[in-house]
Amino acid sequence: MTRHSKNCTASSVYSYHEKRKDAKVSGYGTLQLRYGKDGVKDFDCCSLSLHPCRDPVVTPEGHLFDKEAILEYIISKKNEISRKMKEYERQCKQEQTELAELSEAENRSRVEKFLQTETAVSSASQAAQGKGASSSTTTTTSTATKKAGSSGTAPPAGSSVSNMVAGRDKKLPSFWIPSLTPGNKEAKIAKPDKTIKCPISGKPLRAKDLIPVKFALALDSDKGQRGGAGPSLEGSQERYKCPVTGDVLRNNVACVVLRPTGDVVTLRCVETIIRKDMKHPLTGQTLTEKDIITLQRGGTGFAITNQQLASEKARPVLQA
Repeated sequence: MTRHSKNCTASSVYSYHEKRKDAKVSGYGTLQLRYGKDGVKDFDCCSLSLHPCRDPVVTPEGHLFDKEAILEYIISKKNEISRKMKEYERQCKQEQTELAELSEAENRSRVEKFLQTETAVSSASQAAQGKGASSSTTTTTSTATKKAGSSGTAPPAGSSVSNMVAGRDKKLPSFWIPSLTPGNKEAKIAKPDKTIKCPISGKPLRAKDLIPVKFALALDSDKGQRGGAGPSLEGSQERYKCPVTGDVLRNNVACVVLRPTGDVVTLRCVETIIRKDMKHPLTGQTLTEKDIITLQRGGTGFAITNQQLASEKARPVLQA
């Protein structure tokens, strides 16, 4: 711990600066760190690839994607759902087969039990109705038959009731292998959800819900167009601008996508110009609240965005 001011007894107050300095050295207190610019996704970059969109599309929630990346994601999810559905159908078919076998075995056991009961009743009836020596002989025979049936077949000579002889010990389940333990059961597969969800918001997503986006280039010449000989969009600091006000679009500028045409304008343009008569400033079309989509900004992950740009780590508190 550092000394207060010049000497330990110079002041009775443990200053905030001294407390933060001691906390940093000793490992106590709460650490706060703000993400740098290199850790925040640009507003015009795809939320999946984190590169500037070549063919940008936006979801109704305002999340921007590259058309190729989001369509590839949707196709992969469809294939995954199809595979899971096949496994689920195979499991259901196997369960139905097992239930049919159990039902057949139960019916077979009922028939055998019924036949045994009928045989015993008929034998007793014949023994009661017999007369003289023939009846006594029949009774003796039936009694011997019942005794033989109840006693069962005698075990052959040299056999053992132990399950560890005659090579049966090698067929027993192993205690150390989970797949061979007696209580091991195959996990059941739940019915998969066929709904494809957005990788960012988690809401249902369909390909026809994607809205094409048009950015107005901030370059003075046409050399910055896609496929041109000008500088790359990825290396440019000021890539796009608002087509109405001319303001350069950045991460700190709130942007809005107009659904009918896909044009990207600033939120200040919407509040000061569009909301007065709800008309499109470029085409004159009538707009509604659903046609104004706020473009989500920021993000600190490779496949997810968030609004929290500060990281906190709790540590033990150092008391004065």
